Amino acid sequence: METITLEKAQADLAELVRRLAPGEGVTIVEDGRPVARLVAPLIAPRSEPRPRPPVTGAPKAGLYEGRLVVPDDFKEPLEELREYME
Repeated sequence: METITLEKAQADLAELVRRLAPGEGVTIVEDGRPVARLVAPLIAPRSEPRPRPPVTGAPKAGLYEGRLVVPDDFKEPLEELREYME
């Protein structure tokens, strides 16, 4: 694993990242002590964007009208909890 000073890493970060091969790393040192390790991912980034999935159609408003019925006592407490509500 290559070792590089913090100052050099700051100055050449873009080039440093580009030249790393997948899984390869660089140790960054400051005053002779390792302070960070930069490691490239094992999977190389894609050069072309991911294809979009096919569009199957947009949902239409009102498609489920009448299928969901809200009872009139929806906001009333449940019988099991009635004793706690009083």
